[in-house]
Amino acid sequence: MRTLLTRNLGWKLFSLLAAIGVWMNVAGEPELTAIVSVPVEYKNFPRGFEISSDIVESVDVEAHGPASLLRDLGDGHLAAVVDLSSVRAPGERTFTLAESLQRLPRDVNLIRTIPAQVRFQFERRATRLVPVHVSFSGTLPPGEKVVSAAADPPELRIAGPESRVMAVQSLEADPFDLTGETRDASRVVAVYTAEPQVRILNAPRVKVEVQIAKTQ
Repeated sequence: MRTLLTRNLGWKLFSLLAAIGVWMNVAGEPELTAIVSVPVEYKNFPRGFEISSDIVESVDVEAHGPASLLRDLGDGHLAAVVDLSSVRAPGERTFTLAESLQRLPRDVNLIRTIPAQVRFQFERRATRLVPVHVSFSGTLPPGEKVVSAAADPPELRIAGPESRVMAVQSLEADPFDLTGETRDASRVVAVYTAEPQVRILNAPRVKVEVQIAKTQ
């Protein structure tokens, strides 16, 4: 037994003194209350569902404790981790943030989170093909006109919450600049959707082919 107690005695004494030093340093610090912004992280996102309401990216945390520990809260040492594993059907769900805080230091006491809860609307994920709308900018030289214009591919597949996907009637291609064009032309342009909850599954660009002819 004595051998176990005295083995590496120097390191053990050093560790003990270091621990005492840290404790004295923390114990001698002023106790403060602070409000810091921390990120919200999500885990166990339900397969086949999407959040159709606004996503909460951060919340404010009011906490009390030693000044040095409070300063560290806003440096990535604390996060509100929302577990979505209970979501199994469409509808609204409420999550209490105080129960989701991770990595809160032992000597720091949580007073409240602002907001105290978050509420989300969950919908089934939907996909569908949507036509691409081609538009133009600039003007052709006098005596020229656009005979036809087509996007290749003419449709792109989108995905997102069902209600948002069904509300999208078309995707917008960046305007095709006609300035100075005197003959058939083609150009690859970007495509976007005005609905932020909807994303384009294909590469978000199309090749626009324009036929130009003389006016009669």
